[in-house]
Amino acid sequence: MITDAQVAFYEENGYVVVEDVLDAATLARVRKVVSEILDDARGVTTHNDIYDLEPSHRPDRPRVRRIKKPHLVHPVFREVLNAPVLLDVLVRLLGPNVRLHGSKLNTKSAGFGSPVEWHQDWAFYPHTNDDVLAIGLMFDDVSMENGPMLVLPGTHRGPIYDHHAQGRFCGAMDPAASGLDFSRAVPCLGRAGAASFHHVRLVHGSAQNTSSRDRQLLLYECAAADAWPLVNFTNIDEFDSRMICGEPTLEPRLVPVPVRMPLPPALNQGSIYENQTAASSRFFKVALESV
Repeated sequence: MITDAQVAFYEENGYVVVEDVLDAATLARVRKVVSEILDDARGVTTHNDIYDLEPSHRPDRPRVRRIKKPHLVHPVFREVLNAPVLLDVLVRLLGPNVRLHGSKLNTKSAGFGSPVEWHQDWAFYPHTNDDVLAIGLMFDDVSMENGPMLVLPGTHRGPIYDHHAQGRFCGAMDPAASGLDFSRAVPCLGRAGAASFHHVRLVHGSAQNTSSRDRQLLLYECAAADAWPLVNFTNIDEFDSRMICGEPTLEPRLVPVPVRMPLPPALNQGSIYENQTAASSRFFKVALESV
């Protein structure tokens, strides 16, 4: 599923898009489950352990911007992660021993799907080494019109940017202070069933979806088993229960990579969307916030 050239491209640029990771039958099955979960948001009044809601959400007109930890919400999401095709790519990029760090499903609904400001995943969950990546499984055809993930190639080899505002973590970079040329951003485009793989230190973000087409993206955060988190580690048994393939280890691999801790904690908790409400400077416009 992934060629030597694609592996080299990932190592050089910090991301790669692989087509046809999900077959049509699996894609249809997962879409059905997602639709059912979204339908169950009717009557929900505020964010909870499953739903992160759009600002324009109403109980009688549900608008969900994220399903939190979908692998804990329905077994189909863990089954997808264990698909041989996906495992083949993970092993090529991370090695034979891989652990799930977390998951989420950004719905990016047509007409109002919220933007995500520029950030590095590493700012949220630094590890003892950076053999960590995120998979983005595309449930819809992704084009420039429906708010694709944008990446800045090569930034996975650079510094860790400040994701703080007023002295607290906010999960977003100040685009003006970063010194980066965001005109160099590249969209991760693909047909439904494709998947992007991006390095944990890669700078990325996405604009609001103002098109007439949804852009659902299922994200799995995965790490080499010897990459141990520096924050929010609580239980070794739970930690090892998240092994995707290979064997766990009690010997973290330490690599001198730049780290900036996500502390003090964000003023607004719950998701990156809530964290970023405290950002002092924004890049992506919100054109239809209250539609």
